[in-house]
Amino acid sequence: MNNLINKKTIPVVIIAICILAISAAVILRPGIVGDGSMNKTVATINGEAITQQELYDAMVKRNGAEALDTLIADRILMLELQKKNQSVSDEEVQAKLQKTIEQYGGAEQFDQMIAGYGYSMDDIKKDMKTNLAATKLLQDQITIMEEEIKTYFDENKAYLDQQEQVEASHILVDSEEKAKEVKAKLAAGGDFAALAKEYSKDEGNKDNGGQLGFFGRGDMVKEFEEVAFAQETGTISEPVKTEYGYHIIKVTGKKAAKEATLEESRNLIKEQLFSEKLPEVYNTWMQEKMNEYKIERQL
Repeated sequence: MNNLINKKTIPVVIIAICILAISAAVILRPGIVGDGSMNKTVATINGEAITQQELYDAMVKRNGAEALDTLIADRILMLELQKKNQSVSDEEVQAKLQKTIEQYGGAEQFDQMIAGYGYSMDDIKKDMKTNLAATKLLQDQITIMEEEIKTYFDENKAYLDQQEQVEASHILVDSEEKAKEVKAKLAAGGDFAALAKEYSKDEGNKDNGGQLGFFGRGDMVKEFEEVAFAQETGTISEPVKTEYGYHIIKVTGKKAAKEATLEESRNLIKEQLFSEKLPEVYNTWMQEKMNEYKIERQL
């Protein structure tokens, strides 16, 4: 986990290049929604109906052009990848998602954050696929100078210093009874990852063995943090109650506090500087591509 990203803001990988949360709804045309009729009522006021057609027209008027441009840009990205015999795999998206979740201190904090901005996990995955596509296509056009790396290190050293951290996985259930059931199965030799997939209600990591990655103090809710930091590596906790439910915590690693060095921070800084430069380079590149392609907007 790193401290380069402010957990109270959306990182570049999430907001770049996309408003996919609304775009599909905006460009739908009559005859392909719901029961095939745009006369379906979506709301009533004192018995007077607002139809799906009215909603569609309003959404197109307010956001249609921008949303359509987003979908066009996304399609161009995929076409350009095909030209280079490249693609973005589901595994690459999942790896980037997991890394971002770790940067935010775990799935609980990440889920809460994206919900606050009105995003769904599918929206995030789509945005990440777009970001990965842009990165593959544009990585040779972005140069990170050594002087930039040194300057960033000097200005952000306090954030780069490694705090004490714990690496853990968890299984989250909604009742103490269920937590004790899971704990009993673990005590009988059950596989933690398999039980996480079967029982955990944390959709962000249940299919990844409940892995939360490394996190520092203050990244998790208090009750969870206190137990995790007190545990020995390789041990599994008793059920821990938090506002999210009951957790079974498995500690898989620990890192002591450590002062950052330029060499150890180099790759992390390069990633951050790259993410800061990518949007401007992307915008210029995409405008050029839109001029190259034959695009007919019929919204």
